[in-house]
Amino acid sequence: MTLSLLLVANLPELHSQIDPQTQSGSDSIYGQQSTTTCPDGSPAVSLSDGSTGCIPSQRQQFTDISGNRSRPNSVSSATENADINGQTRTRNSQQNQPLPPEPLTEFQKFVAATTGQLLPIYGANLFRNVPSTFAPSDLAPAASDYVIGPDDELRIRIWGQLNYSGNLRVDRSGDIYLPEAGAVHVAGLPFSSLDQHLRSALSRVYRNFDLSVDMGRIRSIQVYVTGQARRPGAYTISSLSSLVDALFASGGPSAQGSLRHIELRRGGKTVTDFDLYALLIRGDKSKDAQLLPEDVLFIPPAGPQVAITGSIHIPGIYELRAGETIGDLVNAAGKTTAVASSGRISLERLGERQIRQAMEFPIDAGGLSTALADGDILRVYSVVPAYQKTVTLRGNVANPGRFAWHEGMKLSDLIPDRDSLMSRDYWWKRSHLGLPSPEFEPLISNFEANQQRPVRNAYPSTNVPGANNPYPSTPYLDNPYATAPYSNSLNPNSANPYNIDPTSPAAQEALTAGLAANERQDANDTYNRDIQGAQQSSGGGALGSQLTQMTVAGVTSQTPRTDVRLSAPEIDWNYAVIERLDPVTLKTSLVPFDLGKLVLNHDASQDLAVQANDIVTVFSHADIRVPLDEQTKYVRLEGEFVHAGIYSAQPGETLRDLVRRAGGLTSDAYLYGSEFDRESTRILQQQRIDEYVRRVDLNAQRGAVAVATTTTASAGITPNTSGATTAERELIARLRQIRATGRIVLTLRPKGADINDLPEFSLENGDRFTVPPVPATINVVGAVYDQNSFLYQPSTPVASYLKMAGGPDRDADKGHSFVIRADGSVVSRPATKGLWGNTFNDLVMNPGDTVVIPDKTLRPSSLRGLLDWTQIFSQLALGAAAINVLR
Repeated sequence: MTLSLLLVANLPELHSQIDPQTQSGSDSIYGQQSTTTCPDGSPAVSLSDGSTGCIPSQRQQFTDISGNRSRPNSVSSATENADINGQTRTRNSQQNQPLPPEPLTEFQKFVAATTGQLLPIYGANLFRNVPSTFAPSDLAPAASDYVIGPDDELRIRIWGQLNYSGNLRVDRSGDIYLPEAGAVHVAGLPFSSLDQHLRSALSRVYRNFDLSVDMGRIRSIQVYVTGQARRPGAYTISSLSSLVDALFASGGPSAQGSLRHIELRRGGKTVTDFDLYALLIRGDKSKDAQLLPEDVLFIPPAGPQVAITGSIHIPGIYELRAGETIGDLVNAAGKTTAVASSGRISLERLGERQIRQAMEFPIDAGGLSTALADGDILRVYSVVPAYQKTVTLRGNVANPGRFAWHEGMKLSDLIPDRDSLMSRDYWWKRSHLGLPSPEFEPLISNFEANQQRPVRNAYPSTNVPGANNPYPSTPYLDNPYATAPYSNSLNPNSANPYNIDPTSPAAQEALTAGLAANERQDANDTYNRDIQGAQQSSGGGALGSQLTQMTVAGVTSQTPRTDVRLSAPEIDWNYAVIERLDPVTLKTSLVPFDLGKLVLNHDASQDLAVQANDIVTVFSHADIRVPLDEQTKYVRLEGEFVHAGIYSAQPGETLRDLVRRAGGLTSDAYLYGSEFDRESTRILQQQRIDEYVRRVDLNAQRGAVAVATTTTASAGITPNTSGATTAERELIARLRQIRATGRIVLTLRPKGADINDLPEFSLENGDRFTVPPVPATINVVGAVYDQNSFLYQPSTPVASYLKMAGGPDRDADKGHSFVIRADGSVVSRPATKGLWGNTFNDLVMNPGDTVVIPDKTLRPSSLRGLLDWTQIFSQLALGAAAINVLR
């Protein structure tokens, strides 16, 4: 009977151990036997799933859940022991598959609807993914109270008058056979008494001898797990297993099972009532019991349950035992956190299972001793994040934060002088301005090793983790003259290029270069944006942008640009505010004061009294836009100026005044081709471009929908619009890459060269005015035979330059030609149409102007109309032919 149970229980495992070459057979386990031979010499049989397998005989070793094997009563060889030990180690290193998640219990759903949190059942995650190492190891020493039983293996060593060594298996009658002593009954003996029992049996025959006995392979026993278990059933486990081991083997209690009352029943009596919380919370395993054959583990349904949430270390749903209180639950949940309030605990209770009640208890001995009931929901509040008797200082200050308030405290105590208003960010940026830049440093060894390689960059990049890299596109290997401050040559045994001493000279040099480059990065961003805008309009007569490109034509593109900028937003001296909360009405009011009079003039009328919990805010020009005359304005003058540079515009100073202060223009200045860029205008232009692109995208989507629902498509002719849709997507993608330049077109005379010709308007911070020299060319681009630049000839019209370019080609859309003037204005051919005809070809060109001849475009609407009319004509022709046939 035992053999049959073991065979049925282990068929899946046995099937997994079948040799792949033997997996072919008939339809039934009792069907025709295959000619394939099993490892023991017996023929293989067909299993129920269609494969071929071997059914072990009585003398074969059966593998059960614990990994033990039944064996004949014979002496095991050393090879067999080594094989079994290896199998034991392999089994103990494996892990079971995680159990599937269980559905939420009704109480979990109730708590989630009440608290808004889905709380887990405490202790359930212990059995979520149970490793097999919880099973007792076959190599572990047997306990002194271990009871010997059938199928156990004893390792006996005898020396002296008798020399004997063997591994003896206890047979079903509980006996083992000793030389000359015969059968010795050992079943039912504790392991601690086994040594003396064997000595007594041998002493009847021998006198001068000694022996040692140890446990070999441990027998397997069968136990039953019933009740609310994840995997109830009969389990064959090691006889060394305890109640806890069987729990892990069965997956533990289910969501509906109890963790507080796990009963071990033996012979109709309850041996122990195990509380798993004692093991989880206190590590107490004292009530764990050794299992015997035919033991029953019964897991009853879960008892009363409560939930605890809030400022507690282990929020969850807990099972109660009789008489447990709030204090017991708080201790079981890991006690309160550091931010838990010491004032009160909220308790929600189902009163007589009819109504819900809310109660509060103080966190003291009396409140913690309150008994809990089934269905209670406990909430531990956290402390209110309010400060008492403090004043908050924030904004553009050196040391923002919270400060202790005292009676008679005034604003001058928080803001005593000017230095308290200089932010740390300002000083950090100014201190970085004096750091040295990376220097050119030729190395002979690097030059000789790389003399055949092209030089991409003559400036070494700074690979400091966390620092902005001003030369990100060029590695050190591409530069034969550069020194790599972070290279493996500093530490040839290291695979990490940053694994060097941070105090070494190379690391310090890299850090210094990185800090200096970090300060220049913002200037490079603005510089690169200007270059990008110049490239976008390079064919459009923006002479100021072309001048910028020509200026950097002979300089490496990665060269950092030195700039003068505001290190930080400047302080708003006219306005600061106190945010005050009325303790009676709880309304917030704002109390403004003049920061300049307080700090600069020490005006006592502005030195207001500060109350507890006030918030004092100091603003900068970046927070609130101040009048234009109060702003600090840096304006860049580039090109043909006597003293080109960066100037600080005075209040009320105009562009004409600033140019005059810079010494005026040079004799080569081409004022008509000047370019005036403004940051605020660039932002507004970019917003308009983005809005236009979004509108084009929306129209394209609407057009695609309209094409898909046309009458032509409904008539059974599906138009091929995939190519047009792809072209539209590419066009929109290119439009998204357009970046505004912020250029403002100045209304100037082509022959104007005097400062008085400049318009009178106020300046803003970040303005840039570029005056190029007089250009010597006229550009002709677009659908012409020769796109080129031609020498400027005074009083020469558009037609002459088009003739020099070969004239418009056959794809040209001459009706939409236009001229981009050097000042940025545009004159189109339709705009020159008058009473005497179109005078576009007679326009006189100015130096730096550009003639643009666009290409013809076939609109999708025209193509769609042509297709529709073609279908109509073809249908009419077919109809007429049909009428003629009928006639």
